Amino acid sequence: MGITRKRTIWLIWIIVTVSISSYYLYRLNSNDKRAFLPGPTSHGHHQIEMACGACHTVAFGGGPVLQAACVHCHGPALKAENDSHPKSKFTDPRNADQVKQLDARHCVTCHVEHRPEITQAMGVTVTTDVCYNCHADIATKRPSHKGMAFDTCTSAGCHNFHDNRGLYEDFLDKHLDEPDELDMYTSHDLDTPVRYTQHPGYPLQHYPLHALTRNNADAPDDKLAQAKSDWFTTSHTKAGVNCSACHLQKSKASETARWTDNPDYKACQQCHAYQVKGFLAGMHGMRLGQGLTPMTPAMAEIPMKQDAAHKTLTCTICHGAHQFNTQHASIDACLGCHTDKHTLAYKRTAHYKLTTKADITISCATCHMPRVRHEENFEKFIAVEHNQNANLRPNEKMLRSVCMNCHGLGFAIDALADPALIENNFFGQPAKHVRSLDMARQHLKQHKMKIKQ
Repeated sequence: MGITRKRTIWLIWIIVTVSISSYYLYRLNSNDKRAFLPGPTSHGHHQIEMACGACHTVAFGGGPVLQAACVHCHGPALKAENDSHPKSKFTDPRNADQVKQLDARHCVTCHVEHRPEITQAMGVTVTTDVCYNCHADIATKRPSHKGMAFDTCTSAGCHNFHDNRGLYEDFLDKHLDEPDELDMYTSHDLDTPVRYTQHPGYPLQHYPLHALTRNNADAPDDKLAQAKSDWFTTSHTKAGVNCSACHLQKSKASETARWTDNPDYKACQQCHAYQVKGFLAGMHGMRLGQGLTPMTPAMAEIPMKQDAAHKTLTCTICHGAHQFNTQHASIDACLGCHTDKHTLAYKRTAHYKLTTKADITISCATCHMPRVRHEENFEKFIAVEHNQNANLRPNEKMLRSVCMNCHGLGFAIDALADPALIENNFFGQPAKHVRSLDMARQHLKQHKMKIKQ
């Protein structure tokens, strides 16, 4: 090989190496680091795919590191759901044979990121017949399951690997033969301002329950007349929460509190700690929870309105800066960004028609951010769940917290099992039927016959 040819090859190699290095160096210093991802991220995590450290807490960490990251975010939810397949079941030596079939001691056995070719709904990479690994003889133990295909186990209204409470026979028996629509609409009433100040963590020493007047507003600029007027109509004035409570904040660089025109979610967190915790765990705020820039509708993987593409999603984008209108936050704020078929169909449904009545509200938030009873530090309270993922995946989670407030269990299960009905925002009747209640009814009948004998 001639000297000239060798030099040419070396020159090409240098140029290619420098070009590739420059490209990745540019990507590393830019806001878009997707070039470093081994593959696309699932729908549930794509908002934080640039926060690699959220899962990979230790560089080149293996299974234990990823497991710790999964439990850090999802552990509380599994505990609250009374996990049907907890880790303890698979670490029990008596179940060693099951571990060989499915090593459910590790979340990544079923939930693997960056593998779009095998990722199904909700980011689950496990096969649809996974139940067969341990329950191949289910038809023998339960004749009612005879002839059922193993890819139907996890269908809506049937089994959920982590929470089977909705299929417990005593639960099904309790709700047999309920009408499609219940006589009464049930909803938890939110706590009054007096009751709210008793919640764990509420800074009562700073904001005693002492009503303020319009003249008490301590905003420094007289030009904020409209903001002060809006503030005066809210429950904040009744709880003694003045303008400075939100706008006077300490920065990282200084311990001295300074006035800020645009306070962030941390100002809300002082009093609404539980709601902010849910917000930071849900799709709207999970980027902020990982130290990234706020989410914008342009980042979403579902259809959004073009004119809302660059809104930054914070607490006030939905609730407003001074009026904190919950009616606006529960309907209009959602319709202001979302433009998928499910959302667009809302205003023609019976749910929306009920909302026009003074005494009933069935809004977007009623289903996706329901009012839930909680207990923290032995203190019971009612709060809006701001983490949409809490009852969205799988959607059967909505049964107890949402659907059964208005509908019978059988109707609710069938409705959630019908993809077309969901797309139409439940405008019409279910075209699907899940046999869970039928099976429970038959089992109960057989049980009563045995007792008579």
